[in-house]
Amino acid sequence: MIKGVNHRVVEVSDTGSEYFEKIMFFVNPDYAALSEGKIREKAGAIAKGSSAPPQNKARKRSLAEILGIVTGCLFCLASGILLGRLG
Repeated sequence: MIKGVNHRVVEVSDTGSEYFEKIMFFVNPDYAALSEGKIREKAGAIAKGSSAPPQNKARKRSLAEILGIVTGCLFCLASGILLGRLG
């Protein structure tokens, strides 16, 4: 357990998950007086219960897709202005 100026920190390296390499727990000051073994036990139980991160439901667009959309919009705007002046 690491003791800091304001917090006690527990680092769990064996997370039991392929997604997480380490988990850091900042101990609530109200429970800092508990034994290190008890705190480590609780932190380990929480770490072992962790699962895969949730899938992001929103699709992330790549920079190339965004630039293509912006370029297309600008082309349509320029075409509309040009056709308006010709007509």
